[in-house]
Amino acid sequence: MSRNSILNERHRALGSKLDGETWNDMPIPWSYDADVHDEVVAVRSRAGLYDVSALNIVNVAGPDAEKAVDRLVARDITRLKPGHSLLAAEVNEAGAICDDIMVIRDSATAFRLSHGSGATKQQLAKIAQGLDVQVEPDLGAHILSLQGPKSLEVLSPLLAFDLKELAYFQHEPAKLFGKDVYIARGGYSGELGYEIYCRAEDAVLLWDELLKAGEPFGVIPASWNSLELTRIEAALLFFPFEMIEGDTTPWEVNMAWGVDLDKPGDYIGKAAVLASKGKERVRQIGLVCQAAVAVEAGASIHIGGKQVGVVTSASYSRYLMQSLALAHIAPEFAANGTEVEIQGKTTSCKAYVAPIPFYDPLRLRTHPRSEG
Repeated sequence: MSRNSILNERHRALGSKLDGETWNDMPIPWSYDADVHDEVVAVRSRAGLYDVSALNIVNVAGPDAEKAVDRLVARDITRLKPGHSLLAAEVNEAGAICDDIMVIRDSATAFRLSHGSGATKQQLAKIAQGLDVQVEPDLGAHILSLQGPKSLEVLSPLLAFDLKELAYFQHEPAKLFGKDVYIARGGYSGELGYEIYCRAEDAVLLWDELLKAGEPFGVIPASWNSLELTRIEAALLFFPFEMIEGDTTPWEVNMAWGVDLDKPGDYIGKAAVLASKGKERVRQIGLVCQAAVAVEAGASIHIGGKQVGVVTSASYSRYLMQSLALAHIAPEFAANGTEVEIQGKTTSCKAYVAPIPFYDPLRLRTHPRSEG
């Protein structure tokens, strides 16, 4: 079933053709008429406004809502308080990552799940059988994401609560330009940012008014290609790009944080994912490539003529003036500084294993030390 953002006319006016690859059955504004690298500079120094409405939002509500969500993911949802969210590993029966998922808790008996293009729909339907829970995709939900160091200054005067007090992965119901929204702190850029969950019928007004309010701060609309650049600079994972084997475990992509080892309850794939710990076949790493362009996702990685890994995502970062790649490599070659050869269909070059994230390695932009 195809979906469309209510903001498509705004995207077309900015130069997007909306005729390329879709995501979650929704046409995506991959590019605008603006230079994508200028958009990255805006996000890194001021702020950019994204339409990320292609994320799937599922409402899970009822007396057994907590039980259902707790069986879906590898983190202990019983600890999650209303007004808070978390990212978690969602795995299948074999213990392999099967989707990106954020669990958003609104009350004791109401959750919203924000997920990508994986198996959440099928897994949740299976779990819900026999439980007193309602599972409903929210096809009218739209999400605007204001990302960048000026995002707090832009949004604060528009809200009736103190936005500075909203911690990472917290959300608050609010009025914005007279419309009912949820304001959530988070995003996918490696910057301070906020996501605004709204109804489709309100999204055009909110988009226009946010850009108007942000104009004195240098806020601009930003395309998905710039979001891809910023997330690679920040070494943020994307399903299934960083799970290319199809049976990738959380331990192989540095997602140990997504599994609560002390979780008492059962969940799909629990025994398998816990048994896979310590049996990693690959490690998720970063590569700095000696090339003036991006290498290809899927390019092979070699040492001494032997293939030892594969590139999962790549970009040329004009902001950092480097060709960057996220990759899987055999664990014995994962040490920083290891020199490798990349062999692709269009680009081959030397590279070396580098610390990730490439940008803001201590993640102080999203998690300032002043917040504890």
